[in-house]
Amino acid sequence: MALLAGRAAGEATRRLGRGGGTALPGLVARTLAPGLVESLAAQPGHGVVTVTGTNGKTTTTHLIAAIADRAGMTPLTNRTGSNLERGLVTALVDAAGADGRIHDAATSLGLFEVDEAALPPLFARLRPRVAVFLNLFRDQLDRYGEIDSVAAGWSRMLAVIGTAPVLILNADDPSIAALAEVAGGEVITFGVEDRSAALPEAEHASDARFCACGARVRHEAVTMGHVGWWHCDACGRTRPTPQVAARRVTLSAESSTVEVASGDDAATLRLPAVGLYSVYNALAAIAAGRALGVSLADSVAAIEATGPAFGRQERFTVDGRTVRIWLAKNPAGLNEIVRALLSANRSLHLLAFLNDGIQDGQDVSWVYDADLERFAGHVERLTCAGTRADDLALRFHIAGRAPEETITGTDAALDAALGATPAGGTLDIVATYTAMIDVREVVAARAGERAYWEAAR
Repeated sequence: MALLAGRAAGEATRRLGRGGGTALPGLVARTLAPGLVESLAAQPGHGVVTVTGTNGKTTTTHLIAAIADRAGMTPLTNRTGSNLERGLVTALVDAAGADGRIHDAATSLGLFEVDEAALPPLFARLRPRVAVFLNLFRDQLDRYGEIDSVAAGWSRMLAVIGTAPVLILNADDPSIAALAEVAGGEVITFGVEDRSAALPEAEHASDARFCACGARVRHEAVTMGHVGWWHCDACGRTRPTPQVAARRVTLSAESSTVEVASGDDAATLRLPAVGLYSVYNALAAIAAGRALGVSLADSVAAIEATGPAFGRQERFTVDGRTVRIWLAKNPAGLNEIVRALLSANRSLHLLAFLNDGIQDGQDVSWVYDADLERFAGHVERLTCAGTRADDLALRFHIAGRAPEETITGTDAALDAALGATPAGGTLDIVATYTAMIDVREVVAARAGERAYWEAAR
């Protein structure tokens, strides 16, 4: 009954044009059957993989799904990024029949991105075979609190878990690497070994400043924020040597080339995505593939053949112009987008959205910790938009690049920005989460592409 009611809710949502039904079916189903997660998550024959962290969850889950598919598994996943319990239940409801059994359960792999705060109460219920931890940056402080609080919750969660999963940990993030100390089973670390990828100087968005012992973490070099080559003089904790490593990284305006080593194997990955953060996502996916028994060669081939997750460097053609969409939701992530955009070495046409919805974080002061000053002299035309467009315009003004226009509405802002972009040119849209969902759907409709939830289904 819960499954049928959940499916009916999803179908009604879609028919009424109120969205893709990515959360309501799960909310309805779990209300009627509170034990639905435990019942359905136990059925996939290849077990469950969870993916969490501040940045990169949707993309990494997307890449792991491609790897699993190539390896002959059937990924059962919340592809739309709905990562609270209701989103996970919705994915399970979609996969199950009226008899409560998942289709092709024997070949299925449960693969779920999970919100940082939602993971602890769900972890024991999902009983993951593999748990991926990507990074930990300040994000939505009004909801999560400081990163130390999130890390402490994860540590307590891992310390009491019954069956220990394989942990996939970012060696370059001290908050994530520390989770190995409470691991009850195998740990696979990933990271960047190529120091040429390090930043010339530290960024403002450096969040993990203190070691678990309370002393200050020291960095020899950083790749982004506080991520990089770190150690603690007081207790001797230090960055572990990553088991899945990027030995050489070449970043370009359109793609990345990475020499990846995993154990005794090595391969060249031509990643169809921009930015060092995309390299970290790929390394995490390869490490998860290794935990699932997938060879490095197959993981690399799967990643090279897959496109971007929705709203994450997606490209569309609208009115003879290329439109590329970037999701920015915290200082560290926005800094990486700035870095990637500037690597194009061209004058930028930029449409920037700032919203303050619940999913964005209602405190928008975080934009002052992002290094928007680096845009000065590189942006030919700038339009600020969103519910907090004026706040964003002020931030850009302080950064030395005031916008030509400040427009609240999504359609009007897109019209203005597209009209100012020359034919054959590129408009880059940088948006917070709820704004990204809105503008992505408007752009997709104009380009004749499917809605994000239709593409995911």
